[in-house]
Amino acid sequence: MAVELSPDVTLTPTGSGAVVLDERSGRYFQLNRTGLHILRSLLDGRTAEEIATDLSERYPVTAAQVHTDIDTLRDSLRTAGLVTG
Repeated sequence: MAVELSPDVTLTPTGSGAVVLDERSGRYFQLNRTGLHILRSLLDGRTAEEIATDLSERYPVTAAQVHTDIDTLRDSLRTAGLVTG
């Protein structure tokens, strides 16, 4: 399932990652560089499996651990109303 930013939500890169801002409520969610990489990859239509494989090849972590982190981030962003899908 494709992930998209919700209406009135902006993604702004920072020196250490990014800020996802819900302009309706003024609430924001801060992402580190890895979180930004995951979100951008999801927005580009990559699957959690593809992202997990990519990150597990770059860092000393298993694909299963990364997949869990991806699901947690995606669920958190959905619950906050910042993404759909």
